[in-house]
Amino acid sequence: MMSRLKVTQTRSGIGGKQNQRDTLRSLGLKRIGDVVVKEDRPEIRGMVNTVTHLVAVEEVE
Repeated sequence: MMSRLKVTQTRSGIGGKQNQRDTLRSLGLKRIGDVVVKEDRPEIRGMVNTVTHLVAVEEVE
Protein backbone atom coordinates (compact mmCIF):
# COMPACT_ATOMS: atom_id res chain seq x y z
CA MET A 1 0.00 0.00 0.00
CA MET A 2 1.20 3.50 -0.80
CA SER A 3 2.15 5.85 1.97
CA ARG A 4 0.14 9.01 2.38
CA LEU A 5 0.95 12.65 2.99
CA LYS A 6 -0.87 14.75 5.55
CA VAL A 7 -0.78 18.35 4.30
CA THR A 8 -1.76 21.17 6.67
CA GLN A 9 -2.08 24.79 5.56
CA THR A 10 -0.09 26.93 8.00
CA ARG A 11 0.03 30.29 6.20
CA SER A 12 -2.29 32.30 4.01
CA GLY A 13 -2.08 32.35 0.23
CA ILE A 14 -3.11 36.00 0.17
CA GLY A 15 -0.41 38.09 -1.47
CA GLY A 16 1.13 35.03 -3.05
CA LYS A 17 1.42 34.30 -6.73
CA GLN A 18 -1.70 33.14 -8.55
CA ASN A 19 -0.22 29.72 -9.29
CA GLN A 20 0.47 29.19 -5.58
CA ARG A 21 -3.12 30.09 -4.67
CA ASP A 22 -4.37 27.77 -7.41
CA THR A 23 -2.14 24.98 -6.09
CA LEU A 24 -3.52 25.37 -2.56
CA ARG A 25 -7.05 25.11 -3.95
CA SER A 26 -6.12 22.09 -6.07
CA LEU A 27 -4.81 20.37 -2.96
CA GLY A 28 -8.17 21.03 -1.29
CA LEU A 29 -6.89 23.68 1.12
CA LYS A 30 -9.04 26.77 1.60
CA ARG A 31 -8.02 28.29 4.93
CA ILE A 32 -5.31 28.17 7.57
CA GLY A 33 -5.60 25.00 9.62
CA ASP A 34 -7.19 22.93 6.85
CA VAL A 35 -5.81 19.38 6.63
CA VAL A 36 -5.94 16.97 3.70
CA VAL A 37 -4.49 13.49 3.32
CA LYS A 38 -3.25 12.65 -0.17
CA GLU A 39 -1.54 9.66 -1.77
CA ASP A 40 2.24 10.08 -1.93
CA ARG A 41 2.60 10.46 -5.69
CA PRO A 42 5.09 12.54 -7.71
CA GLU A 43 2.42 14.99 -8.88
CA ILE A 44 1.26 15.63 -5.29
CA ARG A 45 4.88 16.05 -4.18
CA GLY A 46 5.34 18.64 -6.93
CA MET A 47 2.25 20.56 -5.83
CA VAL A 48 3.44 20.53 -2.22
CA ASN A 49 6.89 21.68 -3.36
CA THR A 50 5.28 24.71 -5.03
CA VAL A 51 3.71 25.88 -1.75
CA THR A 52 6.22 24.45 0.71
CA HIS A 53 6.41 27.78 2.58
CA LEU A 54 2.62 27.77 3.14
CA VAL A 55 2.08 24.18 4.30
CA ALA A 56 3.39 21.60 6.75
CA VAL A 57 3.77 18.03 5.47
CA GLU A 58 4.08 14.75 7.34
CA GLU A 59 3.97 11.14 6.19
CA VAL A 60 1.26 8.97 7.72
CA GLU A 61 0.48 5.25 7.64
